[in-house]
Amino acid sequence: MRMGKCLVIGGNGFLGSHVVDMLAAAGHQVTAFDRFSSGTQNYSAANVTPLVGDFLDRSHLSRAVADQDFVFHFLSITTPASAESDPTLDIRTNLAQTVDLFEFCADAGVQRLFFASSGGAIYGASDRQASAETDPTWPVSPYGIIKLAIENYLGYFKATRGLEHTIFRISNPYGPRQGPTKTQGLIPVVLNRIARGLPITRFGDGTMIRDFLFVDDLMRMVGMALSEDVPHDVYNLGHGEGHSVNDILESVRRVTGHDFVVLERPSPPTFIQRSVLDVSRFNSDFGPLNYTKLDDGIRATWDLLPTNFETQSLR
Repeated sequence: MRMGKCLVIGGNGFLGSHVVDMLAAAGHQVTAFDRFSSGTQNYSAANVTPLVGDFLDRSHLSRAVADQDFVFHFLSITTPASAESDPTLDIRTNLAQTVDLFEFCADAGVQRLFFASSGGAIYGASDRQASAETDPTWPVSPYGIIKLAIENYLGYFKATRGLEHTIFRISNPYGPRQGPTKTQGLIPVVLNRIARGLPITRFGDGTMIRDFLFVDDLMRMVGMALSEDVPHDVYNLGHGEGHSVNDILESVRRVTGHDFVVLERPSPPTFIQRSVLDVSRFNSDFGPLNYTKLDDGIRATWDLLPTNFETQSLR
C-alpha cells in the first residue's frame, strides 16, 4: 500500500487506536473517526487528525470518507452478547450503516477498504483443528451472521463499483486498551475483576478453546498485509493455536500472583466448543510471525490495567 490518507473508523477504540498508531508510525496521514465520548484519546501518535463523528449519522460518514485514499473499518456498534440479546439491532446499525459506508467510499473514489471481520464467529462449529479461509462459513450467532453479510456486501461493491477491499478475519485479540468492563474479551474482563477482588464467571467447564492473539502481534499482521500486491481478499489473522479458558485462568494466576473464585455458568447455545484459525494463507503470502507468548501478553495487559483501562471508551 502506497503512502496516502488513511481514515480509521473507530479510531479511538481498542483495535482502531492501535491501527491509528501503526499507520502513523509508518508515515501515513491518518484521521481517527470516533465519537470520543469519554474525552480520552486512546491512541498515542501525535500526528493524527481526530474527527468527532457518529457512525450512525450518514452525513458524518459521507464527510469523513471524502478525499481519503484508504479506509479502515474497525468499529462495531454491538458485541456478540448485545447482538444476541437483540438480533435486529445488528441489522439496523452495523449492517445498514456499513453498507452506507461502502457506498460513500465508492462515490469518493477510495482505493481500498480494510474490514475487521471475525474469525471466531464466521466459521461456526467445525470438527477441524483450525478453520481456513476456504472452509464453509456457518455462523450461528447474530454477530457472526452480520460480519459475514458485510463481507458479502464488500464482494458486491467490488463487482459493481470497483471498490477494492481486504478482509481481516480476526481471532480473539486481547491487550492494552481493551475495555475490561465490557462483556467482550475474556482476558481483560478477568484481569479487571481480579484487580477489584471480584469472582470470575466461567461459562461451561473451562475446556472451551479459543485462538487468543496479542494486539501487538495483530498489528504486525495487519501491517504486513498492507503491501501493494495482496494476493487474496480475505485473511485469517490469528495465532493458529488454541488455548482453553482454563489455560487462560492458569496463566492469569501465574502472571498476577492472585488466586480467585470461579463461578460456573451454563454456556450459551451460540458458544462453540473450539475456534482456532488456520493462518497458512497469511504465512505463505507474507511470512510467519514470531508470536508473543501467552504469559507475556497477559503480563503486558495486566501491567497497564490501572492506567489504561478505567477510562476507556471502546467498542
